[in-house]
Amino acid sequence: MKTRLGRIFCLAAVLMVAATVSAQTTQVVVIDSSAPTHPFPHFWEQMFGSGRAVLSLRDSYRRDLREVKQVTDFRYVRFHAVFHDEMGIYDEDAQGHPTYNFSYLDQSYDGLLANGVRPFVELSFMPKKLATNDAPHAFWYKPIPWPPKDYSKWDDLIKQFARHLIERYGISEVNQWYFEVWNEPNLDFWMGNPKQPTYWELYDHTVRALKAVDSRLRVGGPSTAQAAWADDFIRHCAENRVPVDFVSSHVYGDDKSEDVFKTHESIPRNQMVCRAVKKVHDQIKSSSMPSLPLIWSEFNATYMNLPAVTDSSFMGPWLADTIRQCDGLVDLMSYWSFSDVFEEQGVVQRPFYGGYGLIAAGGIPKPAFNAFKLLHQLGDQRIEVNSDSVLATRMPDGSLIVAAWNYSPPEQPGPSRSITLKFKGIQAKEAWISTADPEHGDVHPAYEKMGSPQYPTSAQLGELRKAAILAAPVKQELTNGELTLTLPTYGLAVIRLE
Repeated sequence: MKTRLGRIFCLAAVLMVAATVSAQTTQVVVIDSSAPTHPFPHFWEQMFGSGRAVLSLRDSYRRDLREVKQVTDFRYVRFHAVFHDEMGIYDEDAQGHPTYNFSYLDQSYDGLLANGVRPFVELSFMPKKLATNDAPHAFWYKPIPWPPKDYSKWDDLIKQFARHLIERYGISEVNQWYFEVWNEPNLDFWMGNPKQPTYWELYDHTVRALKAVDSRLRVGGPSTAQAAWADDFIRHCAENRVPVDFVSSHVYGDDKSEDVFKTHESIPRNQMVCRAVKKVHDQIKSSSMPSLPLIWSEFNATYMNLPAVTDSSFMGPWLADTIRQCDGLVDLMSYWSFSDVFEEQGVVQRPFYGGYGLIAAGGIPKPAFNAFKLLHQLGDQRIEVNSDSVLATRMPDGSLIVAAWNYSPPEQPGPSRSITLKFKGIQAKEAWISTADPEHGDVHPAYEKMGSPQYPTSAQLGELRKAAILAAPVKQELTNGELTLTLPTYGLAVIRLE
């Protein structure tokens, strides 16, 4: 994850819900309740990334986790550096014999499970005394990205780790977790040379050590950046009879086509993630193991710190459009990350700096938090519609939930947009409309009004949290089975028919 400071684009727009609209062009979308449907599991909200392992011991981390759990179907959390020396798991005595201490690990995982979230265990990074080189990665907390100097000691670490988990939590619990070998080995998080063969060696040792403890443990990789290596990884496992239970990879909306596809295309931010997901999905389906699950264990609209992206209302339409495009291509997607309790670039210095989290420092919900909250309402069956800005779904009780949005790139705010939804085959007479946009659920106007303090007081934090709360849904009567919305740029609406 590379970062740089961005600037906050001032956003101003108004959402209007009306039966009649101005002379602007109106998109008409027909939603037929008898149209074909398919299962629509909420793949985008079952897993989130977060800051490194030791941060999970903090009260602020756990408060944010609970906040996100309340508004999403949050089941798994992934973080780096469970084997970092600050977690204290691995050490060696004066004779070089390994010693183990799982005290912090237990506190971390106990805290997650007590809040209804399971670990998605990323097995990284290397304990300093086990590494071939102790030169750290550039991250502020200095993880060690080197291979082990002794694979027999690495194997024992993995076995002791797995045995401890099973003894503490039971195999019926731990076999519901996932174990992912390393993080982005195609980048500078892995210093084996050459990268791919040395990662295969790491993966082979790790998966065999875990499966030796219990074959029911779910293990996968290659956890690469930029949708890389998946086809080679599957081929390696198949040819060498190495166990694999899932494939994982990462991509961000501003990754480059040269890195992801080896082309020179200009791929828009709202298309990159799902095009990369489809690339790996198709590689799995054409492989010798076509039924392997695909877990996208990191994604976001940017890998940089851009306030005009991750801190802004832009994230609502971007997320909705990403869900629309990735549906059917992936089993789980892990948004990076649920909280700005996060220190890859150092201690957070201000609430809004373009952090990846849904919740800013001080427990302030961002617009992305409200986007997840609204989209959580979508049903579990998706109805086919002819639109790139509408998702239509059905709830188990047969009621319809529809999301509509007005996407524009963050650097190019567009005009407001009118959408007329024409419903067929329904008895509903009214709709309840929830909205998130630059004037609804976006904390920035309140923050700027108080002078954009670097260190908000407790009273100011209370005001900001109130300003981030979404307004109650607005009731709108249908006219001849139709509903017209006018959405501002970066506007997201979720409509429940009754």
